[in-house]
Amino acid sequence: MRFRTKLLITSLAIVVIPLILSFGTYLALGRYLVRQQQVEQFSTMVDYGMVSDPGGTFAEMTDDLVKEIAINMFIDPFILEKEEYLEELDSQIASKYSFIIVKKGNDIYYVANRDRAKAVIAELPGYGNGIEGIYYTPSRHLVRQIDFVFSDGARGSLYFISSIRTALTTNLLIYMAIAIILILALTSVLLTMWIGRSFFKPIDELNVAMQHIKDGNFDYILPTDVKEKGEIGAMYRNYEDMRLRLKESAEEKIEREKQNKELISNISHDLKTPITAIKGYSQGLIEGVADNPDKQMKYIKIINSKANDMNNLINELTLYSSIDNNRIPYNFVKLNVADYFGDCIEEIGADLESRGIKLNYSNLTTPDTQIVADPEQIKRVVNNVVSNSVKYLGRDDGTGEIDIRILDEIDSVRVELEDNGRGIAQKDIPNIFDRFYRTDSSRNSKQGGSGIGLSIVKKIIEDHGGYIWATSHEGEGTCMHFVLRKFIDYADGSDTVTVEHES
Repeated sequence: MRFRTKLLITSLAIVVIPLILSFGTYLALGRYLVRQQQVEQFSTMVDYGMVSDPGGTFAEMTDDLVKEIAINMFIDPFILEKEEYLEELDSQIASKYSFIIVKKGNDIYYVANRDRAKAVIAELPGYGNGIEGIYYTPSRHLVRQIDFVFSDGARGSLYFISSIRTALTTNLLIYMAIAIILILALTSVLLTMWIGRSFFKPIDELNVAMQHIKDGNFDYILPTDVKEKGEIGAMYRNYEDMRLRLKESAEEKIEREKQNKELISNISHDLKTPITAIKGYSQGLIEGVADNPDKQMKYIKIINSKANDMNNLINELTLYSSIDNNRIPYNFVKLNVADYFGDCIEEIGADLESRGIKLNYSNLTTPDTQIVADPEQIKRVVNNVVSNSVKYLGRDDGTGEIDIRILDEIDSVRVELEDNGRGIAQKDIPNIFDRFYRTDSSRNSKQGGSGIGLSIVKKIIEDHGGYIWATSHEGEGTCMHFVLRKFIDYADGSDTVTVEHES
């Protein structure tokens, strides 16, 4: 429930609830006070006019009856001597907790219930007392008197008497004042509790939760099961979303720091090897160990090769930094598949041959097949995959073999790079393109490598609009597959597009 709705309900409740409770209290108190005066036996209903304003109600009732009696006496001067008429009058005023007494001289001529009359009979004045309207007896009964003359000349008086004492009104006012104070206090407490439970308590819980966030505890969950659809429910849900995002961010930060430490460790290892070789061979040159031109040239080539390895590693780190910032510069051009991959294979083949690894190449695409790609980055993909295969061929007997196949798939070109190395476990295949993931840390640390090569490969292929995956069987080898879309000639005359990719 929205908080604005709750405030509106509270405002209405402050008015409506006290009114309803006050009215109910008034009805209950009226019934209680009437019962206390023991007059309920004379009427089946509670007359709240006689309870709240006995004087006014009694005066109004007797005014009407006096007029009615005057009219009837004009028609029949001795009607007040007739018992059936007096009984009718008695029944008319019974609902007002009233009754009549008729005196003839000093004697009672008519009364319906003598026990009821005992409390007031001695206080009634005689004929001709000169009191107009209603008056009070010493016992605080309400009385109205009509004097008349009987048919035999005797003086008579008819008295309308209320069984309700006027102290009842005072008691009702006192009780109602107390009741209203209690009702207002109760309403205030209940509404305050309701507002407090639905607003202040959640705010306190959110305050505690935010303190946990401040202290870096992202596992603290709000204790209340919030089902509200209003502002409070939205605040709870927003907190939970924020907590989960902060937790995820913190975990990513920790993982990133862990990866960076691992990267530094890997790079340190990878740089140490070529630096050691460079130092060793250069020292050999300085000390004259290489004492003939052939040997000197061999040392220089080794130093150059190790320097190239270091340069490649630095380039890989630079690219990794670009990937980390989601910004990689691309220079897309149209490439003929046969020519481009032919050149790549020629360059790679010479290196593999020097390592004693056999390279098989086949191109099953048509001679005019083209793709739009960055030649430098696609070459990086091929080199990274081949280098990865070479590292894990695990064969020292000269039987290492790598197959590269270019396949035509109608709308795209698929490149397969397969080796006959030791393969990858099925459980590891889904993770090999993740940064720093290693299938066997103890063995891979000996092989070197930063652990980011395949993640770079995946990023480049995806930025080209393609996709990459791997299949492998342990002990048999691994095959890397990647797909690139073919070039469709729209005759726009554009051969080169330079893009700084931002993902």
